[in-house]
Formats: sequence, structure tokens, C-alpha cells
Amino acid sequence: MKRPAFRSKDFYSGLLFIFFGVVAVTVATHYPMGTAARMGPGYLPIVLGGLLILLGIVITGRALRMSAETTDRWALRPLLLVIGAVLAFGFVVDVAGLVLTIPALVLISRLAGSEFRLFEVVLLCLVLVLLALGIFVYGLNLPFKIWPSPWTSSTI
Repeated sequence: MKRPAFRSKDFYSGLLFIFFGVVAVTVATHYPMGTAARMGPGYLPIVLGGLLILLGIVITGRALRMSAETTDRWALRPLLLVIGAVLAFGFVVDVAGLVLTIPALVLISRLAGSEFRLFEVVLLCLVLVLLALGIFVYGLNLPFKIWPSPWTSSTI
């Protein structure tokens, strides 16, 4: 028996892709587009947003044609932990630095899963810290704080 398309995981995934694509294109329309040879700041978000919309339409259309695995309930705890970890990273990285914030992100995100292997988490933290430092700090020279700076007090 074919299940309703609105209960399909693919249907919701497709709608999510369409939503993020529309948001990206809407925001990027305020920036100059440029050309393929001289791309403006709006070029990449519009192209990627358009591709997300197209992908979302394909996934949603496929969900309407086929019976697929349905969603019975939302896993709220993992969703909140992963979103919380990303938000915490954004708020804390300027204060604590990359070396301490990346492991915090990984540890909070890892609590969303059912299995927790300490060796794997420590190895993942180490690899991600080294990659972030190598790519963003030393490779691209982005001004990320590596370690937390000591508290400074200003006197007048």
C-alpha cells in the first residue's frame, strides 16, 4: 500500500532544500551578480541556491511518485543538540579560540548519537583541530583566534 507523500522523509528533505535555496537566492539578489568571468558577490549564492531549488524539486517529485520510508516522529534531542553545538561554536569561538571550541562542538554533537566511543571522538577532535588550523589559520591566513586570550582589564 502506498503511503501518503507528505509523511515521506524524502518529501520533507526536498522541501527543506527548496526552502534554503529560496532563502539563498532571495538574500543574494541584493548583491551584484557579475558574469562567469568576473563573478560578483551574488553570483555563487544565486547559482548554489538555484541548484538547491532544483535538487529539492527532484527529491520532492520523486517522493510524490514513489512510496518511501515514512517519518513517525521527530528525533528532537539530536536535532537540538546539533543545532545547539553549532550555535555554541559561533558564540564561543571568538572567546575560547579554535583549539578549545572545535572539541566542544564535536563533544556536544556526539551526544546526539546513540553510541559514544571516546577514542573515536578524541581522534576526530584532533584531526578537525589540525585541519582547521592548517587550512583556515595558516593556509588562508584568516584571523581566527587559536587560543583564548587572558582577561584584560582596561584602566582609565
